[in-house]
Order: sequence, then structure tokens, then C-alpha cells
Amino acid sequence: MKIKKGIQLIDEVEGIGKAASKGDFLRFNIRAFLRKGEEIPINTIEDRAAWPEGSITKAGGAEFINFSSRLGRRDNIAAVEYTLHGMKAGGYRKIKASPHLAYGKEGVPGKVPKNAVIVFEIWLRELVTPNRVRDGL
Repeated sequence: MKIKKGIQLIDEVEGIGKAASKGDFLRFNIRAFLRKGEEIPINTIEDRAAWPEGSITKAGGAEFINFSSRLGRRDNIAAVEYTLHGMKAGGYRKIKASPHLAYGKEGVPGKVPKNAVIVFEIWLRELVTPNRVRDGL
């Protein structure tokens, strides 16, 4: 992974196949933690109401948010977007992200403090190339 200033790679498992690049449609899971290890909550009633049914997966006693997006459209937090570049299906990356690439100066009231350093765990579940997306796959 080419390291972007403000991102520290903590751990990585490579995965297999083609490396994700701009235009690819990705299905991935994320967990996010504050610097001292407190998981950013996704389990309050309000949080769950915001996610469509089937958006949260449970595995190994943990909960993961299921995301889908096209790489390069900036649909994700900048640190996540940069980290997904070059990942392969089945791959995993754990990173530490500076505030300007995560939730910024404002944070998220009641969940993420202002100027918080965030640790993200990202699993790339599936990579679909642009041609396969056009074909309806």
C-alpha cells in the first residue's frame, strides 16, 4: 500500500486477485475505533434505524457494517477511500488515520470527539470491475 500522509498502516493481509482501482465497485466491511481502543458505536437504536436491513453482519462475536461503493467517487471517509485502493478481495487492512482524513475538526457529536485519531479495520469482501457492473453483476 502506498501510504498517504496522515495514514499509518498497522496490519495487512493481502487477499487474492485484481487490486482495487478507481471505478471498481467494492463490497467491504468496516469497524472503527477511537485511539484508546473504544469502538465507535453502531449498536444504538438510533444508529441501527439509520442502516437498511441487512447492513450489519455479525461474525466472531463482532458486528460489521456492510458497505458498497464505487472507488474514486469519494463516497467514503478519505482514509477509507485511500486504504481501499490496491486492496484485493479477501484482503484486510488496519490503519490509523489522522483527523483530517477521518471525522475532522468537528467529529461526530456524542460518538467521535473533535480532532480524533481513528483506527479503521477494513475487509474487502468483493471487487467488481466496471465491465461486470455494466453487465448487471
